[in-house]
Amino acid sequence: TCARCSKNRRLRQKRVISERKLTRYFVDHRKVRVVGGQGGGGGYSFLSEPRKEFGGPDGGNGGDGGHVILKADQQMKSLSSVLPFYRGFHGERGGSKNCYGANGAYVYVKVPVGTLVKEDGKVVADLTRHNEEYVAAYGGAGGKGNRFFLSNENRAPTLFTPGEPGQERVLHLELKTTAHAGLVGFPNAGKSSLLRAISSAKPAVAAYPFTTLNPHVGIVHYQDYEQVAVADIPGLIKGAHQNRGLGMAFLRHIERCRFLLYVVDLSVSQPWIQLQDLKYELEQYKKGLSERPCVVIGNKIDLAQSRINLPLLKEQIADRVIALSALTGDNLEELLLHLRELYDTYVKIEQSRGQSPARW
Repeated sequence: TCARCSKNRRLRQKRVISERKLTRYFVDHRKVRVVGGQGGGGGYSFLSEPRKEFGGPDGGNGGDGGHVILKADQQMKSLSSVLPFYRGFHGERGGSKNCYGANGAYVYVKVPVGTLVKEDGKVVADLTRHNEEYVAAYGGAGGKGNRFFLSNENRAPTLFTPGEPGQERVLHLELKTTAHAGLVGFPNAGKSSLLRAISSAKPAVAAYPFTTLNPHVGIVHYQDYEQVAVADIPGLIKGAHQNRGLGMAFLRHIERCRFLLYVVDLSVSQPWIQLQDLKYELEQYKKGLSERPCVVIGNKIDLAQSRINLPLLKEQIADRVIALSALTGDNLEELLLHLRELYDTYVKIEQSRGQSPARW
C-alpha cells in the first residue's frame, strides 16, 4: 500500500508543471520566414511513335508550387511549436505526352486562435476563429511546356519556361488571448485562486507577487451547456502601460476580452484606489478599454478587515460590487450568475449587429 501511495505521489508530481517551467513552453511572439514552393518547370519533348514520326510538341506544363498557410486551431495555446522557417513543397516538372506536373502540397502551420500576423509593423491578418486560414506565402506558378507555344506560325516550338519562385516573406506572429471575460487585478489580488474556484484551470497560486507569468483560460460550464471563457492575465503594476513589470504581457492579452472582472483585495486600506489605478492603466494602453462592461469583485471577504472595507468600497464606486472569497468559496454563486448575465448581454449585442458571437 505504501509503495502504491508513493508511486501515485510521484505521478502527481510529474503531471504538475510549475509556472516558471511553463514559461519555457508559453510563447506569445514569434518571427517566422515563409517561402512558397517553387513552380515545376515546363516539359520539352516531341512525340515520336510508329506512323507518327513527327507528332509535334507534347511537353506538358509544370505544377504550381505549394502555399504556406497559417491555420487557427483552438487546441493550440502557444506559439512555441511554430518554427522559424517554413517552405511550401515544389511543383513537379511537366512530362512528355502532354502530362502536367503535380502541384506542390500545401504546408499548414497551426497557430492559436487569437494570433495576429504582422509584416513590417502592419497587421495583415487576425485569426480569431477556429479553422480560419491565412495564406502566408503563395507558391510559384508552374512553367509552360513547349506544347503551350504551338501555333500555326510555329509548328515545332522549342521554347519552354521554368517554374516561378514562390513568394518569400518575413512575418511577426503575436498572440493575444481570446476569452469572453478577463480577470484584471494587481499581483496577489487572488485572480488565480478565483479562476481555480470557478473552473477546472490550474494556474499556480502562491503568496508572492507575479505568481502567474502566463495567461490561463478557464471554462465555466452552465447547465444549458453554454460555456464562458475566463482569462487569468498576469497581474500589472502602476506604469504597466509604459511596459513596467509584466507591462504589455498583461495589457496585450486583456485587449480581446469582451467584458472585464476587476479583482480587488478588500483586506488592504482604501481598496477603491486599486480600481482607479487599474482603469487608468487600461485607458492609457488603449482608449475605451476601461469602459467595457464590467463587475468589481471584492476578494478575501473571509478576513475581518475586508468586511469593514466592503461598505466603504460600495460608497466610493458606481460599479456593481460582488464580495466573495476565492479561498473558502463564499458567494461564488452570485459571481457565476452575474457572469452569465454579462455573457448573455454580449451574445445579444453581437447578434443584433448581425455577427456571430465567439463560442467555446
